[in-house]
Amino acid sequence: MSPNSAHTQGSGATSPREAELPGGPGAPRLLIIYTGGTIGMVRDPKTGALAPFDFDHLLDNVPRLARLGYSLGRVQFHPAIDSSNMSPTHWAAIAQAIEANYARYDGFVVLHGTDTMAYTASALSFMLENLEKPVIVTGSQLPISDIREDGTTNLITALQIAAAKDDDGKPMVREVAISFGDTLVRGNRATKASSTEFGAFQSFNYPALATMNLHIRFREELLWRPSAGGALTAHTTLDPAVSVVFLHPGITEGSLRAQLAEPGVKAFVLRTYGAGNAPTTPWFTSAIADAVRGGRLIVNVTQCPDGGVEETRYDTGDALAEAGVVSGYDLTCEAAIAKLMYLFGKGLSASEVARLMPRSLRGELTEPGADL
Repeated sequence: MSPNSAHTQGSGATSPREAELPGGPGAPRLLIIYTGGTIGMVRDPKTGALAPFDFDHLLDNVPRLARLGYSLGRVQFHPAIDSSNMSPTHWAAIAQAIEANYARYDGFVVLHGTDTMAYTASALSFMLENLEKPVIVTGSQLPISDIREDGTTNLITALQIAAAKDDDGKPMVREVAISFGDTLVRGNRATKASSTEFGAFQSFNYPALATMNLHIRFREELLWRPSAGGALTAHTTLDPAVSVVFLHPGITEGSLRAQLAEPGVKAFVLRTYGAGNAPTTPWFTSAIADAVRGGRLIVNVTQCPDGGVEETRYDTGDALAEAGVVSGYDLTCEAAIAKLMYLFGKGLSASEVARLMPRSLRGELTEPGADL
């Protein structure tokens, strides 16, 4: 493990507690992994400030959980964390908890803050190899203890999705997904699009996996179906030597070269304009090419939430490709960062990572010529 790698030591996660709600014979067995976030906050009546409360109070605030009839266990982070403090170390702890309890539960629900939820869902999708059970990430915009809140519905819906079976009795969902508001979206396609709306997450480049209105309606043709065979493997070693360069009018050569020369960074996500465009000035292309020749991997991801990189559409995209920049197609920035950390964490070389970045590993991008 490299000095920059993340692992589970010091994660603060506890071992599972069985049968918080025992359920009946044959009831779905689901594990709730509580990391923190707004859903688990309580408002101080004097100051109005939010602070995390212990998971044990969740059942008091959501008595309807017992009516589901599920057998629920739980893993809790101590202390509960604000998602702004989420790190690869915490991702590893979540993945390790799922791996350790994989045979004992039918599905998993991760309670998480909204700010970095898309990053976590993206990371888990890559880390959990051969996943054949649901890992549903959810949270809320308002604390579950508030009178008017969205956490109760989000939690109950996430549990129902995690318990859902197809006609063959297999889990309906066999991937990492975010259930929030009235939609279920693939975790590595999700982006937090609103800081105020109850439907905070969108998947701009891949359709919703299910809609949740009067009924939960799955679009089975869109659900990820892993290749048969292979036991679940949690890849808990991640390499955070990844950074982001965000293009903007007025960016200078000195600023760009300073960013690309940042010590210890192996790869950059280059946030370009439109369909993957960048300045055509010679110094810009030269700076990019110098970084690539120096061993830095650069992945082109558009700043636009909808659409992707089309290298051959404009000359500027061609110039980046000729300089050695790898196309991220319609990857989200969140997924690009998580995928780079995952691939470098496996000990792959920059050339090996460059070969895998434009390929779909977990349904995170649309390869050229592929139909949705």
